[in-house]
Amino acid sequence: MADIAPRGRASPGGSSQAASDLDWREVVFRQAPEAGEATGGLARMRPPGVDFSHGVALYLEDISVSFDGFRALNRLSLSIDVGELRCIIGPNGAGKTTMMDVITGKTRPDAGQAWFGQTMDLLRLREAEVVAAGIGRKFQKPTVFENLSVLDNLELAMKSAKRVRDALWARLSAQQRLRMQEVLETIGLQEHARRLAGELSHGQKQWLEIGMLLMLEPRLLLLDEPVAGMTDAETERTAELLLSLAGRHTLMVVEHDMEFVRAIARRVTVLHEGSVLAEGSLEDVQADERVVEVYLGR
Repeated sequence: MADIAPRGRASPGGSSQAASDLDWREVVFRQAPEAGEATGGLARMRPPGVDFSHGVALYLEDISVSFDGFRALNRLSLSIDVGELRCIIGPNGAGKTTMMDVITGKTRPDAGQAWFGQTMDLLRLREAEVVAAGIGRKFQKPTVFENLSVLDNLELAMKSAKRVRDALWARLSAQQRLRMQEVLETIGLQEHARRLAGELSHGQKQWLEIGMLLMLEPRLLLLDEPVAGMTDAETERTAELLLSLAGRHTLMVVEHDMEFVRAIARRVTVLHEGSVLAEGSLEDVQADERVVEVYLGR
């Protein structure tokens, strides 16, 4: 097992994400209350418990979003069951990114409803509150702290609801160390625990960011093109990783690599012009003439 005793660190930096992009870490770091405040910390930000008793993790109904006259989402409706791994495919401009923006509170729709479980109205939550509620989002480009080790990245993610200064120097409990070890094993980076994140391959950085999201114990994971730029071996390993997470977590995977979709998909939703064009097994949607015409035929 890796030695994950706390030690001194450099300040966070060297992220591979452009500074102008608001990623999941910045949402928590910028909007979480100060650690010393009575209401501080992710646990105190967490909204009341989410009710999954009916088996539905995410429900969108008649979501519409327009930008300067362009309708990015057009009465979009879909639902994803608890523990499901759902693949979302469709041509560029179909509304996939805007849909995830609505779910995570980055974009407010013009109309419609978005529910997490039975009782949590996502449209009433700020971005940080969405994270606290148990929804994690991974963008296409990995966003890790390249000047910190793999372990430090995981620890910082776990403590990200506190002020960064306090998080860097806090001691880990035995339970927290065990959790970090479990996540290391899940993402397959046990042997790289002490390496700087900037030294990892592209695929390893993607797995590390998934691990950082797992440290927040999300119920729903949104993954945007997780295998873009990966080698064949990394793509295969990523498929194994996501399949291992399904059931314990609900996953929405946006992807263009159809071979990867074939490896992981149980149910596929096809978006086109901001609406659901088709839904079902991969075989069903591949046989749909409308899907072939607007997407697969290309």
